[in-house]
Amino acid sequence: MSARMLMLTGVLLLTVVLVDISGLYTYNHHLILIFVGNFMLKASENPPTSWPEDTSIKDFVGTWWVAHTKSRNEKALAWQMLRGGISYFLPMTEKVSSRNGRKLRSFLPLFTGYVFFCASDDQRIEVLQTNRVANLIEVPDQERLVSDLMPIEFALRHGENPQPHKYIKAGQKCRVIAGVLMGTEGIAIEDSKQWKLVLQVDMLGQATSVEISADMIELVD
Repeated sequence: MSARMLMLTGVLLLTVVLVDISGLYTYNHHLILIFVGNFMLKASENPPTSWPEDTSIKDFVGTWWVAHTKSRNEKALAWQMLRGGISYFLPMTEKVSSRNGRKLRSFLPLFTGYVFFCASDDQRIEVLQTNRVANLIEVPDQERLVSDLMPIEFALRHGENPQPHKYIKAGQKCRVIAGVLMGTEGIAIEDSKQWKLVLQVDMLGQATSVEISADMIELVD
C-alpha cells in the first residue's frame, strides 16, 4: 500500500470516528449518514446523562415515553434527541477495564435498550423517525415514573456509580438518613457483607443499586 493510500485510509478512519460522535459528517460535499452504536467512547464523547443538563428531570415539560431502542442504539438516540431539542434521561454506569496494561473507562446504559424522554407529540414522531427505535412504551402513570427515576438521577448527580441489579418483587423499604444521598428511598439488601440500596423502575421491571453503609439507612413504615 502506498504512502498516499495509507494517508487516505487514515482520513477515512478519522471520518468514521467523527461520525460516531456526532452522527453527521460532510465529506466531499455529500452528506453521509452512518449507523451509530454504543462503541467505547472517551468520557467527553458520550452523550450527557440527561438533557437539558442544568434541568432536573422532574421539571421536564411534555409527556414521558420510554424508547425501546434497537440493539446498541441508546447513545446514538440520545445524541439525536439532544440535537433535536428533546428532553431525555439516559442513566449510565462507568466500567473500568484493562487492555495491554492500560486502564480503559467506558460508560454503559444502566437499563440496556431503554431511553426515557419527555416530549411533545411532534417530537415523539421525530424520535420514531430516527430509525433507532424498536417501539415506544406508553407511560400510564407519569408521576410514578418520574418518582422512580429521580433517586437514580440524584445518585448520578452526586457522583455515585449505580450498577445494574436484579429487580426485586418485594423487600424492606429504607430511607438514607446521612451522606450525599440523604432522603433517597429504596430497598435495602445485604450482599456479600455489603449493604446496597436498590432503586427500581417498576413499570419496566428494571433496577439498579448503589453501595450504602448500614448505619446510614432507616426503615420506612
